[in-house]
Formats: sequence, structure tokens, C-alpha cells
Amino acid sequence: MFKKTLLGTILASALGLPAVAQDAYVIGLTGALTGPPSSTYAPAVEGLRIYIDRVNASGGVNGKPIKLILEDDGAQPSKAAANTKKLITQDKAVLLVNASLSSTYAPMVAESKNAQVPLLFASGVCPQSVYPPADPLQFCTTGYAANYDSQAALDFVKANAKGAVKIGFAAMAIPLSRGEIDHAESLSKTMGMTPVDKEVIPPPTADYTPFATKLKDAGPNWVYSWAPWVTQVRTFEALRKLGWKDAMIAWAHLESETELPRLKDDRFYVIGANALFQDDLPVHKEIIEAAKKADSKYPPTMMTEGWIGGMAIEAALKAAGWPADAARIRNAMETMKLDTKGLRGSVIEWTKDNHFRTRLDYRVYRWDSAKSSIVRVQDWKSYAVK
Repeated sequence: MFKKTLLGTILASALGLPAVAQDAYVIGLTGALTGPPSSTYAPAVEGLRIYIDRVNASGGVNGKPIKLILEDDGAQPSKAAANTKKLITQDKAVLLVNASLSSTYAPMVAESKNAQVPLLFASGVCPQSVYPPADPLQFCTTGYAANYDSQAALDFVKANAKGAVKIGFAAMAIPLSRGEIDHAESLSKTMGMTPVDKEVIPPPTADYTPFATKLKDAGPNWVYSWAPWVTQVRTFEALRKLGWKDAMIAWAHLESETELPRLKDDRFYVIGANALFQDDLPVHKEIIEAAKKADSKYPPTMMTEGWIGGMAIEAALKAAGWPADAARIRNAMETMKLDTKGLRGSVIEWTKDNHFRTRLDYRVYRWDSAKSSIVRVQDWKSYAVK
């Protein structure tokens, strides 16, 4: 179901383009398309797939089609490693894409380096290796990223808290989530806050009550979570069931726009680098129409990360020209400047030493019961990436 190529014989015939890998840009993606984390990653991959479909339907890039090969790793490192080997050795991919948990990064990075094929993180969290001075082969378009996200979230907490802040933390037991919450805990102390508890929760957890109980009993008046949506929202719901009434801030994953109306809680804040569809931008209408035309089973509101990833792939291939091997694509990516049409607060700009972006902007949203709608409580706040 999820393992597809976006260059079928019918499409190729319609475009007058031969359906052979050596006459197409081959892009290989491995992602968490099934399993608990798939609620975040599968819709993003669908958005990327739909975007690439549109590019091919318009004649491809530089007169050549894009052959996108999708592999499901179920967020398992061993499957991600096997998928990456296949994409490189059998499919001859000239660009790799990761859309999975950070636990899959190490094996994929190793294969990427062995073959000298560039790797784009497009819905998986941006690792620090894309920050200056960046790893030559790694790039990231994803809105959420280590260190900067916690700084922005805690800045918001400090600006909006009434009185002293006693803060609890919740992470998923995967490398980047655990590491970021450790960073946030240390950072909170430098900002005059008092960390009272930190829960690191295993991915397959069925009952969040024991972790939420420890958090509640520690007496926080704020909780911050930076983890896959399943960990964030289930921790929050467990806290509310236990009678905790204070405020929580979490990352605005793609699920947040459909989840905030479901939760209907005025004190649950989400912070993110993407403009929510409630902002009703022209590009949002474009995504909605494309998803409808593709008869997608996922809400368009969950496709932003994949759409931006598709935009970046198209821009990189255009700059690389044809024929384009992995080295030419990597060189083109090093000088990319991408206008996201308002999906982000500023352009995504990569340089030779910075494969993340030169500036990062955050918005904060919550549910407003009085208005019965999502409201923006903080407009774009910008941070320079150095």
C-alpha cells in the first residue's frame, strides 16, 4: 500500500517520458508509514508524494520525471538500514529522504556516508548535524529542531506565566526526544524556572497514567513535551484525567490542527514553525485542492511538512540540472533558498556550512472555548541560526 513509485507506465506515457530509472531523478524515502508514530509521518509522506505527482504531471524537472520510491520502516532502525541499502544499491537513488523517528537516523546516516548520497530529513526532526558547521551530506526542511524549539517554548512560558514557574517535562524514549528534554531541563534552570519532574516514556506505552501521576505529584504549573504527538497528547490527556488543571505546551505536530478542536482545552498550547491552515493562505488552498484531487485519506492539514519537502526536492533538482548524480544534487542543495509561500515565517535558506536554515520562526496556537476555534496567541517570533 505504501510502497509505491510515482512514475507509472500510464503517467509516463501521458507525459511522453520513458519509465526507466536511468532517465529519471530517483529519490528514495524510508519512513514510519505504519506503527504508532505513523500518525505524524505517513500524512507528511503523502503530502510529499502528492507534490511530486504534481511536478511529474507538469512535465517533471528539467524535462525529466522524478521517480519517488517509498519504503516503510515502521520506525525500526534495522528496517531503515535495510531500506536505505536497497534504495542505494538496487534503485540507484541520487537523494535519500528520512521520514521516521530519530532512532532510524544512525543506520541511515551510515549508509548515506558510505555511498556519498545526500540525505534529506523531511518530517523527521532536524538533527544537530545539519546546524553550522553542517555535515556535508545532511539537510533538513522539517519545522521542528533540537535546542531552538525548547528555547522558543520556554521563552513563551516565561513571558506568559503568572508568578514562579515549576515545570515538568515529558519525552519519548528515543534519542532526540530524550536529548532535547534533557536540554530543556538544563535551560529552564538558567531562565529562573524550577524543574520538578522529567518523564521519559517508552514508545509502545499503552497506559500513560503512571507517568502522568509522577508528573502531577511533583506539582508543576507548566508541563513541556517535545516528542512524537502520541506521547505529547496522551501525557496531557492522562494529566487531565488525574485532575491536573495547569498549562502545558507541546510541539505543534501535523496532528495538532485536528486535535485541538477535539481536546477543546484552553490551556493546552502548541508551538511550531508551520502556519496552521486556519490562517487560510493561498498555499493552504492549493494543498487542500491537491489532496482532494488525489483522493487522499489524510487531512490536508497534516501535509505541510511533506509539501515543503517536495518543494525543496524540486528546487534542488532544478538547480542540479540534468544529468544529475548525487554529488551535483548535494552541491545544488548547499546554496538553496526556498520560498515556502507563507507556510513558514521566512524562507528556508541553506549555505555550505548551514543545512538547516539561517532563520527560524515560531507561532503559538491554542483552542479558545469562547470563540469555539483555534486562535493564534503568539505571531512569528524569529531566532537567528548560528
